[in-house]
Amino acid sequence: MANVTVIGAQWGDEGKGKIVDWLAERADCVVRFQGGHNAGHTLVVGENVYKLSLLPSGIVRGTLSVIGNGVVLDPWHFRDEVAKLAGQGVTITPENLHIAETCPLILPFHRDLDGLREDASGAGKIGTTRRGIGPAYEDKVGRRAIRVCDLAHLDDLDLQLDRICAHHDALRAGFGEAPIDRARLMAELADIASYILPFAKPVWHTLDQARKRGDRILFEGAQGVLLDVDHGTYPFVTSSNTIAGTAAGGSGLGPSAVGFVLGIVKAYTTRVGSGPFPTELEDETGQRLGERGHEFGTVTGRKRRCGWFDAVLVRQSAAVSGITGIALTKLDVLDGFEELKICTGYMLDGKQYDYLPPHPQDQARVVPVYEVIEGWSESTAGARSWADLPAQAIKYIRRVEELIQCPVALVSTSPEREDTILVRDPFQD
Repeated sequence: MANVTVIGAQWGDEGKGKIVDWLAERADCVVRFQGGHNAGHTLVVGENVYKLSLLPSGIVRGTLSVIGNGVVLDPWHFRDEVAKLAGQGVTITPENLHIAETCPLILPFHRDLDGLREDASGAGKIGTTRRGIGPAYEDKVGRRAIRVCDLAHLDDLDLQLDRICAHHDALRAGFGEAPIDRARLMAELADIASYILPFAKPVWHTLDQARKRGDRILFEGAQGVLLDVDHGTYPFVTSSNTIAGTAAGGSGLGPSAVGFVLGIVKAYTTRVGSGPFPTELEDETGQRLGERGHEFGTVTGRKRRCGWFDAVLVRQSAAVSGITGIALTKLDVLDGFEELKICTGYMLDGKQYDYLPPHPQDQARVVPVYEVIEGWSESTAGARSWADLPAQAIKYIRRVEELIQCPVALVSTSPEREDTILVRDPFQD
């Protein structure tokens, strides 16, 4: 049996939650390996709707769930999210949820800095969720982060606090803010420590033992490849690597453990926040896609920008992330369109590109080259086999495969987990 790594192949919000939940029932362990609580996953299980932002999606199934070392953890948000799910009947204990001891913590001053920077950036703002994700990653690579394991050694934290305060107090002063209140911070850490520490584990060891047993491990990415700090539309990106290769470093397993890479791809394109979006539709068609697809961010509630499917970007995502197969989601949103468009290339200053240029000004100026495809009037909602799909919908899927140079493994036709067409089983690959 293969392990499976699930990543978003666009700008996030592709429907990863449902697909991970669908796969988690057959997995022995689900692992989050990057990002923080800025990534929203919505799961629909029968009459219940679960909105997750930090916890691995497998937790609602009772599957062993792991928050890997590549994640930045807001301990207070973690406590609140666990309490919210407990109120929905989901049992979460240190037996079924493990947090890497080496996870960096998102602290109150990280959230402060995130907001201060955005407010001061004017038209140059990136559009972060203001949850402290970026500043926490900065402290990690700056070697001044407080990690989960430090909560068990608060009496030894003075030198680390010296480094943190030397950095952040200077930044805060530049924004006219008071220095970090060390006494208050220590009190807050002492208060939360007893809640977090029972979940703290050497997850690299947990996963190594699982691998040796032949357990099926499902790696769950956050955001999408186009938000990768190296491979995305920089600087309008997240602060971590979102490609499949990060599953290895962000969990403590080697690259051979990544297994089948399943890229989640919406049948059209959406984006939240600032940044280039070549196929964006600021007209009635874009509004129609947004309304039919209920395009609002799970975490922020922000309205998503909508546009036609961009095969150039998905092909690029598949290449840099080694995607084995894609899961095409929200096909039913396209029902009833007389014609559909797929972006097959870009024009910029009289030159045609088969990839997105790296400079943000060029990215903002590219003009999409479209191929027009006949739509379908029949409903695809709830389809669970190829026989349930209109012939023209199948033609659309096949053309997407050709253009992105990657096969379709799954097709999702509604938020319900069972409304899924299985073409190729990732766990059997």
